[in-house]
Amino acid sequence: MGFADLLDEVGGFGRFQMIHVTLLSIPGLLMASQNLLNNFTAGVPEHHCRIPNSTASQNQSTAALLRAFIPLDSSLSPSRCSRYTDAQWHLITDQSTHTNASDLQTEACAEGWTYDKTQFISTIVSEWDLVCTLRPLKQMSQTIYMGGVLTGAIIFGGLSDRFGRKGMLIWSYFQLAVLGTFTALSPSYVVYCVFRFLTGMSVSGVILNAVSLKVEWIPTKARTLVGTISSFFFTFGQMILAGVAYSLKDWRKIHVAVCLPFFAFFFYSWWYSESARWLVLNGRSEEALKHLHRVAKINGKPEMTEKITLEVLESHMQKEVQSSKSIYTVFDLLKTPTMRKISMCLMVVWFSTSFAYYGLAMDLQKFGVNIYLMQIIFGAVDFPAKLVALLMLSFLGRRITQGTCLLMSACVIFANIFVPKDMQITRTALAVIGKGFTSASFTCVYLFTGELYPTVIRQTGMGFASTMARIGSMAAPAVLILDEILPALPSIVYGGSAVLAGLIAFLLPETLNIPLPDTIEDVEEKREKKSQGLKEQTQRESVALQDIKQTGGTCEESKCSGLHPLSEASAHVK
Repeated sequence: MGFADLLDEVGGFGRFQMIHVTLLSIPGLLMASQNLLNNFTAGVPEHHCRIPNSTASQNQSTAALLRAFIPLDSSLSPSRCSRYTDAQWHLITDQSTHTNASDLQTEACAEGWTYDKTQFISTIVSEWDLVCTLRPLKQMSQTIYMGGVLTGAIIFGGLSDRFGRKGMLIWSYFQLAVLGTFTALSPSYVVYCVFRFLTGMSVSGVILNAVSLKVEWIPTKARTLVGTISSFFFTFGQMILAGVAYSLKDWRKIHVAVCLPFFAFFFYSWWYSESARWLVLNGRSEEALKHLHRVAKINGKPEMTEKITLEVLESHMQKEVQSSKSIYTVFDLLKTPTMRKISMCLMVVWFSTSFAYYGLAMDLQKFGVNIYLMQIIFGAVDFPAKLVALLMLSFLGRRITQGTCLLMSACVIFANIFVPKDMQITRTALAVIGKGFTSASFTCVYLFTGELYPTVIRQTGMGFASTMARIGSMAAPAVLILDEILPALPSIVYGGSAVLAGLIAFLLPETLNIPLPDTIEDVEEKREKKSQGLKEQTQRESVALQDIKQTGGTCEESKCSGLHPLSEASAHVK
């Protein structure tokens, strides 16, 4: 892998890489806000039907008015979606709950709703009355946003392989800053959803291109550390979201607060260096050489600017340059055996990771704990989870880490099925632990995918694989509807999906301390070498066993060295 050698010569993981990775990671502080924004901007305040403004009503306390106008639901709380047709003033003095008889005539909230402003000052739910019959529109806004993320993954994945990582990243920053800020000015629910869809597209552009620019500019040995540390920015961003939402409590102000900083990211993103790998593979070797010289100078290796010439660069990547003359599409991810296996496995892993993650993280109000505190807890659990993931990635490898995290999250989700609903703290604790494992799985899959796909089609592959994640995040809220059939059914679906993905993850090839592949041929050659190695080993075993049978003796150490344990055991049998 020639380019890996060139990176080592210009300083390895030096000053440039540190600055580059840091600047690319800072926007991650607000990326969590985009994905989890619905918890706060679409929060559902306590509400009830608006009480008619009459002379008699003005002389009564709020509690008395609720008793006279609002019936009680099955939990003996004021109904959210109905009121008495006529005021029942006699109920004010009657303290018996049984007097709320079913024969009293009720009606829908014809005059709208009254919302409690203690937890939220304003949300899209309270602004556009997305309650009762319109309640599904709350989740619909999140599904539409995730649809935008899905569309962005498809579009930006292909565009960045064709036009470059840096250019698409700069555009994504600008699109997110403009459209995300304009979302706060939405005059209607429909306009709001349109802006959220377009914002979701730009979120994919930011994530995919930032990951590729990091991976393609850092040495092989530093990828694990950089990938994990970068994910901590996203983790800390979840806690920042809780602070921003708590301090503002108004959905329009929250949107401005989490989107406006992307203008700053847009302005400083021009400092980034385009991927030299991508430049060489797209016939722009002279530009790639300039970027390499720039990196060498920043890393304190100015002498390398004379040693690394255009001829040296092209000779190091001769095979990759020949391969880059072909035009690659998403179909190339499925043409060859190894690429097809990798792509199919990653589709399942990405879907299940996102499916379980957003199934746990997108409806914090269901836990009955203060939503702002719950967001902080859900964010804080990622720190120990990702530290464990870092150790596992470094010492056990990507494959074992990916599979283990998914299987453990499934175990926790299944365990929660058997915990009684009145044990709210225990159920919440298990959900937090499960969320930690899914976060660790996300950390691994981003790094793992970037290492499995070759440079010529890496962004297309990232977009293809993460497409399944967006489908998972869109499907997660819909699965909650299944609790009307069986309360445990959503957990069974979430957990079952994680089990399937965890087992499939073990079929992926290991990439720990292996240089990045640049071409599809590199990926296929690894498979062929592995198959050839196994074939040669089998042949050696067969020859050794044949010799033993002919001599009628036991296996000598020189002949049995390297035999498979079962073959060696059989060889000692006379």
